Amino acid sequence: MPLLTRIRGPRDLDRLSPEELVQLAEEIRTFLVEAVSKTGGHLGPNLGVVELTIALHRVFDSPKDKVLWDTGHQSYVHKLLTGRQDFSRLKQKGGLSGYPSQAESEHDVIENSHASTVLGWADGIAKGNQLRKRDSHVVAVIGDGALTGGMAWEALNNIADAKDRPLVIVVNDNERSYAPTIGGLANHLATLRTTDGYERFLARGKDLLERTPVVGRPLYDTLHGAKKGLKDFIAPQGMFEDLGLKYVGPIDGHDMEALESALARAKRFGGPVIVHCLTEKGRGYQPALQDEADRFHGIGPIHPDTGLPVKASGADWTSVFGDEMVELGKEREDIVAITAAMLQPVGLKKFADTFPDRIYDVGIAEQHGAVSAAGLATAGLHPVFAVYATFLNRAFDQVLMDVALHKCGVTFVLDRAGVTGTDGASHNGMWDMSILQVVPGLRLAAPRDADQVRAQLREAVEVDDAPTVVRFSKGAVGPAVAAVGKVGGMDVLREPGTDTPDVLLVSVGALAPMCLEIAGLLDKQGISTTVVDPRWVKPVDEAMAPLAERHRVVVTVEDNIRVGGVGSAVAQALRDAGVDVPLRDFGIPPRFLDHASRAEVMAEIGLTAPDIARQVTGLVAKLDGQPTDVSSVEPARD
Repeated sequence: MPLLTRIRGPRDLDRLSPEELVQLAEEIRTFLVEAVSKTGGHLGPNLGVVELTIALHRVFDSPKDKVLWDTGHQSYVHKLLTGRQDFSRLKQKGGLSGYPSQAESEHDVIENSHASTVLGWADGIAKGNQLRKRDSHVVAVIGDGALTGGMAWEALNNIADAKDRPLVIVVNDNERSYAPTIGGLANHLATLRTTDGYERFLARGKDLLERTPVVGRPLYDTLHGAKKGLKDFIAPQGMFEDLGLKYVGPIDGHDMEALESALARAKRFGGPVIVHCLTEKGRGYQPALQDEADRFHGIGPIHPDTGLPVKASGADWTSVFGDEMVELGKEREDIVAITAAMLQPVGLKKFADTFPDRIYDVGIAEQHGAVSAAGLATAGLHPVFAVYATFLNRAFDQVLMDVALHKCGVTFVLDRAGVTGTDGASHNGMWDMSILQVVPGLRLAAPRDADQVRAQLREAVEVDDAPTVVRFSKGAVGPAVAAVGKVGGMDVLREPGTDTPDVLLVSVGALAPMCLEIAGLLDKQGISTTVVDPRWVKPVDEAMAPLAERHRVVVTVEDNIRVGGVGSAVAQALRDAGVDVPLRDFGIPPRFLDHASRAEVMAEIGLTAPDIARQVTGLVAKLDGQPTDVSSVEPARD
């Protein structure tokens, strides 16, 4: 009987011998490869933390002790050891989340999966434990990549302030976030990794000196008393100890005995301790180890034996952007690129290979990236900062007060905009078009297809006195959606075929094919529809109001939260122009969305062609004073 099937909770680990623990680690790695290869998910990070997670759960008593994960994509082993071994629907509707989830288990505490936050959480929980006089411990597991985020250092500054507040910080150091970690902190950790540790040196010295008559023991005590100087000389870890944090390590993150010993010492210490663990991302799986890009950080379904994708994917939005950036770089020497530790995921790898001196990876530090971009623009360059839409939330103040206030020509490219689905609530890029509406002078583009990504990126980098934003979806980009005309700066995607049209349908970004489907369904109900793509959704095109005035109803459709989104902006523009036309806005409701496929999420929130067509049909019928019967509105069939 496999050992893994006998593990229903962390305390089941206590009964295992050292040999059985090694066997369990092997079984977990085999399980992860077989399970994640079927569903897709974060494989490499979890292969790297198998022994570390086992050791954590043997030393600490979860859920009494709180084990917190940053960013959480390395929590699969934690799930297995806390009774969740059905990975058949990982990241799918009704299955396990790809991150810790409070709804799944009492062992999961935080689930936001935005990096560099765990130390702030740990600081707050530890303070609460102290005030409530609880004897439980707090353990924060943070990667070396997440330590590049400024919030982590803000938290460390506060954690170090209380010498008697128990808190264990486990640095999972695999030299990578997505790609290899870079920066001053990474260099410091590299020094620690490659220098013989102080504890090892002192242990050898103690053995030698204690065998030396008369002077041996006093000399050892003197050296031990001067440990700060010795530590800085032998293993320059002063950065942590200068903050007032006890440092333990570096520890081999795949040596279970060493891990348990270090964690147990940290647990007994009674104050803040950093345990520095060296792990290997993708450990035990050769295809992952051979993947120099990101060690199979996140994968789709693959063949477990080869690591090759089960099916080839077509061109995606990200690669279209990446290819166009290379072309722009060839044409303009002032174009530079910025990424926040996600060179490959946001499509900038080709640009970096072609222009290695014009790419800046700031680490997981979106705030710094935005301010640095403002500085680059002030120095006469045009920076393009590519980031996931959900992660731009973290840099809003800098976009507003540094880039926009100073009228800096910076282009932000938002990948994974709209509903992304399987990564859950924290990764849906559903906030950007609402948040950015309030930024004076900012222009925001929502391309509908690959041609428009290229065209609007080029338009964006021509603006040198204000921030511009280009946002696009996740996954494969569909066929081109041709314009049949133009009104102002807006593309007309469908003419109404009458001089007195009923509905003006404003299509935002990648939803253009769906909006054309809606128009087709309305046409079957005898409702004439004009479909326009504004292209630039902020500011609202001046031609919008006079065009809306020629219609009986205005409908906006966007893959962004409805509150304060494009629909709200269009409504305000119509009010300001004195155009009194009924408007109905369709978008994402103001709630966090559970993980599921994009299509499943869209269906759940009613953002589908049949759903919208039914409601618009009912609205038009109401204007006509007719009974509302929308039962005949069905999806178009091929």
